[in-house]
Amino acid sequence: MSEPVLPPAGYPSIRRAMMPRDTNAMGFVFGGVILAEMDLAAGIEARLHSLNPVVTVAFDQVEFKEPVQVGDVVSFHTETVRVGKTSIVVKVDVWAKKRMGAGRWVAVTEGQVTMVAVDENMRPTLVTNNPEAF
Repeated sequence: MSEPVLPPAGYPSIRRAMMPRDTNAMGFVFGGVILAEMDLAAGIEARLHSLNPVVTVAFDQVEFKEPVQVGDVVSFHTETVRVGKTSIVVKVDVWAKKRMGAGRWVAVTEGQVTMVAVDENMRPTLVTNNPEAF
């Protein structure tokens, strides 16, 4: 018997049950819904490193591997890849616990999101260390 496939250890940045409002005409969750949640998860991770607000400047290498359906619980796991002077690169792994199929886990997608710290004029600024990360 093969070992079960499981998501990364630890708590996800976001966990969300997918609802009918998230689906396309084929009954699958829109890719854009998954991308929006990846963006939010990356922002949460990036804020652990910066007191300044962060904005998304790039998504890299996002390929959807498995469809997501209504009722699936989707987890967005994050990991900081690099902290630069003004930017933070975050890897996001997306996993779904299927409502059908005995609750098995499937890898949905993964990608890297580049966030940039900005000042009050929305200009890039230095990433400031966040000593009180939540």
